Amino acid sequence: MTYTPSSTVLRDAKRVVVKVGSSLVTNEGRGLDEAAIGEWCRQMAQLVRAGTEIIMVSSGAIAEGMKRLGWTNRPSAIHELQAAAAVGQMGLAQMYETKLRESGLGSAQVLLTHADLADRERYLNARSTLLTLLKLGVVPVINENDTVVNDEIKFGDNDTLGALVANLVEADALVILTDQKGLFTADPRKDASARFVDQAQAGDPALEVMAGGAGSSLGRGGMITKILAAKRAAGSGASTVIAWGREPDALIRLSRGEAIGTLLVAPTQKTQARKQWMADHLQMRGAVVVDAGAAAKVRDEGKSLLPIGMVQVEGDFSRGDVIGVRDPSGLEIARGLANYSSAEARLLCRKPSSEFETLLGYAAEPEMLHRDNLVLMR
Repeated sequence: MTYTPSSTVLRDAKRVVVKVGSSLVTNEGRGLDEAAIGEWCRQMAQLVRAGTEIIMVSSGAIAEGMKRLGWTNRPSAIHELQAAAAVGQMGLAQMYETKLRESGLGSAQVLLTHADLADRERYLNARSTLLTLLKLGVVPVINENDTVVNDEIKFGDNDTLGALVANLVEADALVILTDQKGLFTADPRKDASARFVDQAQAGDPALEVMAGGAGSSLGRGGMITKILAAKRAAGSGASTVIAWGREPDALIRLSRGEAIGTLLVAPTQKTQARKQWMADHLQMRGAVVVDAGAAAKVRDEGKSLLPIGMVQVEGDFSRGDVIGVRDPSGLEIARGLANYSSAEARLLCRKPSSEFETLLGYAAEPEMLHRDNLVLMR
């Protein structure tokens, strides 16, 4: 197997998801680590100023809530976990807001549940919000919405959440900062012969054999959840780095091409992975027929599809469904994720974006299919 050199994966990344675990954020449960959070925010600010888009996925709400409530043991009752999260979330959001502002950046709190990403429309809404925040130069700070979830819809750990967010925004890389240097062939705390793994392919079954169970009483994750998260992130072409969160200037050094921690390389490039998924999608719920001018822009120039170029809507589909794009002869030239339902699309046919709010009662995306969510069928 030929791996992508570690010096290029993070150096060339334009959009990065950074996930930090509970033990780091709360200094092993002793309370929010202001100095450490300030350091990560300083590094993220430096990367943003250099042109990298950053999304932070931060654990720590439940651990911080436990500290504020005076609890020494993590509760098992879901309502007590939700209460702890509600208390801790206040301090967590305030800390990131303060430290990012000190570094010259704005922040936004985003709470997600598995249901948000399982539902097509809510998935697209979450994606649109996050991409808008990035365009505004704001750092989204994401956590699982522990105050409302139950066992059926919990992500289960924020490593998984980090991977799902990487998929959601089509990140180039996922960086998981943890209390370990990276992946070893065995648990180095128990096996003196354990060897460090500096680079491997994400999704390699051998990695799951190497990984142990949960390593902390504060969080639910362990090395195994990080390995599985890397495998999930690789599905959309994002490589993953697992590194020690207290490594000096870890994010900055990674962005310069320095090899830190364990690099798990995605075997498929980002664009190729997403477009292959759309090209192979068999359960299309409908299609739009476009005029010759719109067909040329989509097919020959790689442009987004605007409703003004649509002449007909076929089928019954919802926002977020994969639909086809047909030229005047009926040939499918592209397919992608619909920004509007079929009922809305019928109202928007041949209409400019300036009329959307009047027709729909709200203004959303100007495109029916954005070029980032569209693949040519040729």
